[in-house]
Amino acid sequence: MARGTRTDTGRAHRGDPHGPPGHGGRRHRGPARIGGRRVTRPLARYRVLELTNAVAGPVAGFVLADLGADVIKIEAPNGRTAQQSAPPPAVEGAPDRPWNRVPNFNELHRGKRHMGLDLSRPEGRGLFLRLVKLADVVLENFSPRVLGNLGIDYPQLREVKPDIILTSMPAFGKTGPYATRSSYGPGIDAMSGLSHLTGYADRGPGKPAQFYCDYHAGLTAAFTTMAALRHRDRTGEGQYIELSMLEGEMQIIAPAVMDVTMNGRVQSRIGNRHAWLAPQGVYRCAGGDRWVALCVETDEQWGHLARTIGHPQLAEAPDYATAEARRREHHDGIDRLIEAWTSQRSDYDAMHTLQAAGVPAGAVLDVHQILEDPHVKHRESLDWRYHPEAGNFPHTRLAWRARSGDHGVSGPAPLYGDGNAYAVQELLGEPAASLEALIEGGVLATEPRG
Repeated sequence: MARGTRTDTGRAHRGDPHGPPGHGGRRHRGPARIGGRRVTRPLARYRVLELTNAVAGPVAGFVLADLGADVIKIEAPNGRTAQQSAPPPAVEGAPDRPWNRVPNFNELHRGKRHMGLDLSRPEGRGLFLRLVKLADVVLENFSPRVLGNLGIDYPQLREVKPDIILTSMPAFGKTGPYATRSSYGPGIDAMSGLSHLTGYADRGPGKPAQFYCDYHAGLTAAFTTMAALRHRDRTGEGQYIELSMLEGEMQIIAPAVMDVTMNGRVQSRIGNRHAWLAPQGVYRCAGGDRWVALCVETDEQWGHLARTIGHPQLAEAPDYATAEARRREHHDGIDRLIEAWTSQRSDYDAMHTLQAAGVPAGAVLDVHQILEDPHVKHRESLDWRYHPEAGNFPHTRLAWRARSGDHGVSGPAPLYGDGNAYAVQELLGEPAASLEALIEGGVLATEPRG
């Protein structure tokens, strides 16, 4: 297969978790048909070698894959154990290989190919460098010393592919006192100042929910990689991109940084409230663990809220006329009045009633409610893909849509080692005997050996 070409495949029935098993099991590699038109994904002519772990690096990889890039996830054979916790087999007759059914791994690696490759061995390093010649991007988020120890740092990559783009995602950057340190998301949340600002005033710092830092870093890495590809297309120059996860997350707290540098004021935790808008909060609704969130931005919205919750006199009361007065002097009392009203209604009823009155509000949905939400269903915000061993699987779509063609998720997660033959035989032109020898010699793996 010539470099830069892809084979097109069918896609799963969008929004249908029960689509037929024959659809969506392979990745898009070329023009897709949308509304009778042939539409090519924007990154379809690029190839990415992904050397990542945890969350941030894989996020960058699946964004590039969803945009059409041929992403080959390269994983050390001892990187994972074969005895992984996973849901039971979902496809009748499929082999019982739990490492292919891990939900978080499959979400983070949708649309990619997979190689089990031992880069610590000379044969593995040589194979990788041969693939670099056919690649456009190497993406990695290892600890800072790993690439150098393996002999595949930027100078070595440039020797075999002068215009290669290397995107690295170190926790703290590759210079400075913390350059050699490693960290997961909670450490970045803590040192960026975000944890200090998360939580309630009478409690200690909190951790932002889920993988906040990692997804932010992954999206930023994908964006900067695309900018580097654009630069290379215009100038012929590759480059080395170093994306510090710490510096990326510090952008999120920019208002607090400006406050301390300009006013000498260190912001503190304020729970669900806002620094200057009022009222803002999350309020209990009827039906158990059900809540609604709202934020009043203008005095007009305050009037709408006061009348809706049955206290029209507050809409014109001088003591409540400004957000500053409501926030400083009356927020606790307002919260009680709001919750007395919301607690008599379901979360959706409260949301719809407030929205109809002109008050920005949203039901606090748990994950099951998200799956059943009519707006999420209408937008097909979850893109179901059929995986040959995990069955039908809902993937979160990229947030933007292109009017010229909405491609959705590029495909399901790979099976372990499903890219071995593609890389060795199709890309490098080696015979089947060479592939078998690499597997038998332990350079390539078809299942994890950790």
